[in-house]
Amino acid sequence: MLEVHVLASGSDGNCAVVQFEDRAVMIDAGLSYKRTKELMNVSGIDETAIDALLITHEHSDHICGAGAVARKLGIPVMCNQNTFNAGSFGKVDYSPIVTLHGFTVAGMNILPLPTSHNAAEPNAFLLDTEDGKVLVATDTGRLTYQVEHALSEADIAIIEANYDKHMLDVGPYPLRLRQLIDSEVGHMSNVACAEAIKKTMNEKRQIFLAHLSKKNNTPDTARETVSEITGIKRYRLDCLEFAGDTRVLRV
Repeated sequence: MLEVHVLASGSDGNCAVVQFEDRAVMIDAGLSYKRTKELMNVSGIDETAIDALLITHEHSDHICGAGAVARKLGIPVMCNQNTFNAGSFGKVDYSPIVTLHGFTVAGMNILPLPTSHNAAEPNAFLLDTEDGKVLVATDTGRLTYQVEHALSEADIAIIEANYDKHMLDVGPYPLRLRQLIDSEVGHMSNVACAEAIKKTMNEKRQIFLAHLSKKNNTPDTARETVSEITGIKRYRLDCLEFAGDTRVLRV
């Protein structure tokens, strides 16, 4: 069985665990080890099953707990060299990967894909198993060709729907930050997310809307916008509702 446990997905922290049969990988560790452990317990994850920690990019909401999590679980940190150099991990077992070069961990064939974000060398990940494919693509201002192609193939897609444009425009952020968020190296809006899903429409694909902004979006707004543009029923579009909420997606 292929399972995706979304433990955190937002500005407070990001973390997901993809499990294939009895082995797993963690993607990002933007929470403390203590909080990550609590959410793993809630989601029923056996920490001894996790073989590696994959890092998408070096921003603190994705790596603030990475060093502690890797050391406590006794697993390697896997990311490209530019991301590792730009981040702060402390003393960890580092296993370098290369964008667009696949590798195998926990019985999964994993391909790091380039994204468009204001980071050193940000990646999305496509995880390929005998039971299906999972795409984890957040923190990107647009979908690169490679991520768009992966989205069309995915059985489960965790894709960014960070902000509602009107909420961003009238919200509390300073102009420069609003412009960055709304740029090609910022984040994807609900509309951009919906358009990408519609362009790569796959009726069997499970969609999880990720990295929703607390100030510039709401779960209802994200689901309603994506549903309206794509024609996908609201109940088929999932996301985390509040801090501490978790989800399990299965193929």
